[in-house]
Order: sequence, then structure tokens, then C-alpha cells
Amino acid sequence: MPAPNGFDYTVRGDGSVLITHHGRPATTLRGGRAAEFLAEVEEDEQEVMARWTGNYRRGNERQARDHPRNRGR
Repeated sequence: MPAPNGFDYTVRGDGSVLITHHGRPATTLRGGRAAEFLAEVEEDEQEVMARWTGNYRRGNERQARDHPRNRGR
């Protein structure tokens, strides 16, 4: 599975953090969540931002495609 990419974040003047994915807003973190994110983002930026936005693959896409309710799509 390829590593996540295309994420970027901006710290605003009020302390909130805007996370974008390919230039589009993905989520905004405020208060304690923003501080927690900033402390964690030093490790692996792309991976952390993907996890915080919920925009990452879970590994079950192939199984879901073969499920009976999704076969007609």
C-alpha cells in the first residue's frame, strides 16, 4: 500500500490548525486537539495527517467491492 501524500497543514493565528488534502480543506482542529496534533505531527507528517482526517485506506476495499450489496455498482 502506498504511503499517504498530498496533505498539508496551516496553523492559524487563533491556534487552530487547518489540514488540507490536495489543496482542499479536510478538517480543522481547535483547542486541545490542535495542540495534541502539533505535538504528534513531528514524527511522520503525512501519516499523522491522514490518520487525523480519517482519509486513509483501511485495507478492506477489495473485500467491500466483492460484497453482494456492492456488486451492481
